[in-house]
Amino acid sequence: MSARTVAPRFASALSTQASVDSAFGEAGARVRASLQGERPDLVVAFASNALAGDREGLGRRCRAELGAEVVLGCGARGVLGDDVEHESGPALSLWAACLPGTAVRPFEVEVARDDELDAVFHGLPEVQDPARAGILVLPDPFAFPAVDWIAAIEDRLPGVPVVGGLAVPDQGGEHALLLKADGPSKAGAVGVVIEGDVEIATAVSQGCRPVGRPWVVTACDENMVLKLSGRPALEVLMEMLANLPQSEREALQRGPFIGLAVDARKSVFDRGDFLARGLMGIDKQRGGLAVADPSLRSGMSVQFLVRDPASAGEDLEHAVSSCGRARAGAESGALVFTCNGRGRRMFGEANHDAHHLRHALGEGTPVAGFFALGEIGPIGGRNFVHGFTASTAILRARA
Repeated sequence: MSARTVAPRFASALSTQASVDSAFGEAGARVRASLQGERPDLVVAFASNALAGDREGLGRRCRAELGAEVVLGCGARGVLGDDVEHESGPALSLWAACLPGTAVRPFEVEVARDDELDAVFHGLPEVQDPARAGILVLPDPFAFPAVDWIAAIEDRLPGVPVVGGLAVPDQGGEHALLLKADGPSKAGAVGVVIEGDVEIATAVSQGCRPVGRPWVVTACDENMVLKLSGRPALEVLMEMLANLPQSEREALQRGPFIGLAVDARKSVFDRGDFLARGLMGIDKQRGGLAVADPSLRSGMSVQFLVRDPASAGEDLEHAVSSCGRARAGAESGALVFTCNGRGRRMFGEANHDAHHLRHALGEGTPVAGFFALGEIGPIGGRNFVHGFTASTAILRARA
């Protein structure tokens, strides 16, 4: 084995071999070569559900053959590796990290219900210094209330970034495959805490751009916006539609979204300040707009948004570039969790997110990821569960 590095080091490899044995043999050899014999502190594995063989044994193989004490992984419909997206068929994406001066603590979370049927979580992640910590998490979408868990983390560990994606079960399956070093997990979610000299910088691309101007909610009822800046919300929307250029009007009509400002103290906004949520319908009688989020409140600033392929690519590069490239002389690695509604079906082309990530991160940055059933990442300093989003964790030396 080589001497222990004093800077972080990362490696990734994607194999499209048909079986676990052949895919791991190919991808594992490339990871070992990239690390030049150094033992990784963390290995992450994303295995497509079409991969034949013992997928449940992948965590143990990562520990035995790559030397990782901590392994995190899951099953998926499609996976990403470097600048390639393999949306269907057999594939394995491996990613490894050597993280000097950094604690890597795995955790599993179980969920129960109390007498009021509220979620009670067991195994919440342990963090020593919230200012120097970040969390990666992979929940089972059918067995785990990810939204409630994120709310619990916000209460317990405010300001700690959480990035991840909801794993994808086999077609017709009741549970997703969740991987750890000693075998598959039966918990509702698995994850790791990264704490120390290596940070998790986050880039959440909701794929939206603003249209019109921000408005203030002056009346609402649960998830229904009734008035914007003192006017009926539906009237505001219809007036704005009439005044938009045709391309933006058509984009908003195809997929209307509204952004909810996360930071109530702000009056001037950037695109990263709004949590994108879909417009679900209208109430003609009250002149209201139904929003796919129950957290509306009077005084909240909102912004109408459009989502289209051009906006999504621009927004992804903007989100990644905003958190900065790797610092001079330091390596970085990235894990990306992108919605399985993106890819070819959204963009009409292959490798869209992977190519934009590679352009923003720089050639040679090891990248791995998968197409998720929901994405987790922070907006405006608070963690949320998203849809149609690309949420990226960039690991690099802390300043």
